[in-house]
Amino acid sequence: MSRSNAEFTGVVDVRDRLTEAGYLVDASIETVVYLAERLGKPILVEGPAGVGKTELAKAVATARGADLVRLQCYEGLDEAKALYEWNYKKQLLRITHARGGETPGAEGGEAWDEVEDDLFGEDYLMERPLLRALRSTTDTVLLIDEVDKVDFEFEALLLEILSDFQVTIPELGTVTGTKHPFVVLTSNNSRELSEALKRRCLYLYLDYPTLERERDIVMSRVPEAPEALADQLVRIVRSLRQLELKKPPSISETLDWARTLLELGFDTIDEDVARGTMNVLLKYQQDVQKANQHLRISPRPEMN
Repeated sequence: MSRSNAEFTGVVDVRDRLTEAGYLVDASIETVVYLAERLGKPILVEGPAGVGKTELAKAVATARGADLVRLQCYEGLDEAKALYEWNYKKQLLRITHARGGETPGAEGGEAWDEVEDDLFGEDYLMERPLLRALRSTTDTVLLIDEVDKVDFEFEALLLEILSDFQVTIPELGTVTGTKHPFVVLTSNNSRELSEALKRRCLYLYLDYPTLERERDIVMSRVPEAPEALADQLVRIVRSLRQLELKKPPSISETLDWARTLLELGFDTIDEDVARGTMNVLLKYQQDVQKANQHLRISPRPEMN
């Protein structure tokens, strides 16, 4: 996709281009993506882990022919890792050079006021994801992944960026983006986000897909899988998600299971096959035990 044709022309264009990028959409997804671009607003995507929130941002970048800049959030994330920091080692070398080196008796050197401004110039600035996306002159998708893991103080930093696409750096002043990035924030709902943050975004909730949509996803991502096998495995996955599991299987784990079954030469799933490969689908022993008990009771789950 050429950068000159990066913008979506309509909802149908969103659907076609995201599908071409390998991401199957529904009406709510294609509408929100189109409106986010037209209104210049970020998208806040919430939902359980593994339902395609991060993949949506990647697919939008692919569909638009854009650069993907990703900020992976975690507890304790601060400005230095998210926005910018100064190259202190390089600054120290500059100061040392300005003083004439460290050789005893060395003459010369520069006055402090001659080098002070240089220390906080572009040559010493280390861009982190937020600043890199903000200052990019090319089409960019900024993914702020798992924003619910940061604290409220960090949210305050995001407000200026998401509202005005600008940020204030004390040593440089206000930096305003020349080309607004397409912004996607994801959240697994581990905590409630502030109303101020939500107010600045378009909202999209992604849940586990319907049986038909997940089967289509499997057929799209694992095209070598027989349709009967794809149908059978998504039915089993759907029935397992209805159990009280510590971690229900995600879409990506459904795909891993499909690839595993093909790699092992299975074109159908019986109770023994399911038990033997359940560790690909589930990640906790208590979940595996609960699933095995469920399969003994109902080895061939029926479609709801």
